[in-house]
Amino acid sequence: QEQLVESGGGSVQAGGSLRLSCTAPGFSSHYCGLERYRQGAGQERKWVSSFKTDGRASYEDSVKGRFTISKDKDKDTVYLQMNSLKPEDTGLYLCKAPSGRLCERSSWGQGTQVTVSS
Repeated sequence: QEQLVESGGGSVQAGGSLRLSCTAPGFSSHYCGLERYRQGAGQERKWVSSFKTDGRASYEDSVKGRFTISKDKDKDTVYLQMNSLKPEDTGLYLCKAPSGRLCERSSWGQGTQVTVSS
């Protein structure tokens, strides 16, 4: 599967903000949506947020009201705006884009590290 291209991330203090980008060429026509995951050190990968091609967004409870996922209307790029960051938001953030008739295939980005210090 085609690999997605990620950017953004970095190190911030608690309360700060970061914006992650994930570019999926042909997003609206080729993919079912885009999902964001976080994997902390020694932890399982956890779902954070999803964006559907019809514009619907969903969030894991701990990030509701702080994170916003959206798509650039002119580009095949989906953003995850992360505000009021907490140390527990630290981890490797990955994007995944399902594709196929039943959305059974997955393309992944390379991941980007987010570190939030207290």
